[in-house]
Amino acid sequence: MPERQRLIDIRLDDKTLVRRSAEVEHERAVAIYDLIEENSFIPEGGFVGPYLLRLRLEDNRLIFDIRSGEDVPLTEVGLTLTAFQSLVKDYFLVCESYYTAIRTAPPSRIEALDQGRRALHDEGATLLLQRLTGRIRLDFVTARRLFTLICILHVRG
Repeated sequence: MPERQRLIDIRLDDKTLVRRSAEVEHERAVAIYDLIEENSFIPEGGFVGPYLLRLRLEDNRLIFDIRSGEDVPLTEVGLTLTAFQSLVKDYFLVCESYYTAIRTAPPSRIEALDQGRRALHDEGATLLLQRLTGRIRLDFVTARRLFTLICILHVRG
């Protein structure tokens, strides 16, 4: 059964997704690819996977639209984004500095920014796990990758 409690497809809502820099688009593609390859995703309610996940924003809420492998709606889980706002903002500021530093900064500066980026990413994953408690069970790696997608959806043009 564990092999069925996973995501097999993830899509971000085109209406709220804006075109980002090549680096951010790459992060999105990698997060989705890695999520499909390895994840643990168990929505509460006794549903049988595998699952399709559609992520969208509605009125400052992140909606997890969870569907069966045949694209039949199963349930929706909403999270307020208020708790994520400053974390997402800080994460993107550090990411921008990191991508700029890659071009010109010494390795020590790049490494320091990368450590900061990873720490914020871990903090976001931990917050996501806390907010989904009792609604969706994830492992930490899945939460990290979903946090990447939350950042991309949350920050608009």
